[in-house]
Amino acid sequence: MSITEPETVLVTGATGNVGRPLVRELLAAGHRVRALTRNPAAADLPPGAEAVAGDLTDPDSLAAAFDGVTAVHLITFDGATYAPLDTGPRIVDLADRAGVRRVTVLAGAVEKGPLEHAVEAGSAAWTRLAPVEFMSNTLAWAASIREEGAVREPFPEIRSALVHDADIAAVAAIALTTDGHGGREYALTGPEALTMPERVAILAAAIGREVRYVERTREEAVALWEAEGYSADDIAFFLAMRTDPPEAGYTVLPTVERVTGRPARTFAQWARENAAAFAA
Repeated sequence: MSITEPETVLVTGATGNVGRPLVRELLAAGHRVRALTRNPAAADLPPGAEAVAGDLTDPDSLAAAFDGVTAVHLITFDGATYAPLDTGPRIVDLADRAGVRRVTVLAGAVEKGPLEHAVEAGSAAWTRLAPVEFMSNTLAWAASIREEGAVREPFPEIRSALVHDADIAAVAAIALTTDGHGGREYALTGPEALTMPERVAILAAAIGREVRYVERTREEAVALWEAEGYSADDIAFFLAMRTDPPEAGYTVLPTVERVTGRPARTFAQWARENAAAFAA
């Protein structure tokens, strides 16, 4: 699986939680990176990355971005609305015409969506990346920790084998630039399965400040989701995932280390790296 020559990789979602570390990972390995974003002037990408304008919901805007590209990292949703992309066939056609050899797809749901089905029908070797939960989701607690030193969440006993965003990017970089990953789905986890109170305690240690875990009741959680505008179907899904999560959600897997050759990053490491976001 050694790299024979630098690849030219198109990274979609380049300013996102996985896209940014993926751009850095590819550049550090000596590859050429074309980073797709709606607003290149505001992208603030690392030196060496070529920021190009484009919108996955408008494939007509993508033709130039695919020119000369040998590998593509795709997200499955509209970065503005988070709705599943329905432009998969046209995007894959552009990739096929450009001669793209490898594609990674960052899964946005448990079940495969339209873009993923289109990628599997295309000519490039594809790899589906299926993270359990992003560690960066924890940033949703930042305001309450800063303002009141507390995290309010329901279901304290539920564990999650959440994964560092940079580890998702590291696996993507390997799959995009080396052979042997085509036709595979990689379920990605961190090295431990943690409860909410355990995550809160780790964060408190990282920021050097007491942080309380306050348990919300099921009823309080539902009322909050309703107030935030979630549909009944969304709320039913949230409850199912929190009250009876699938085994995959809390089962630690060795995928990150197996693919990258280095251990998956811990939540404590993520907390130290992001401590400033939670500081009062």
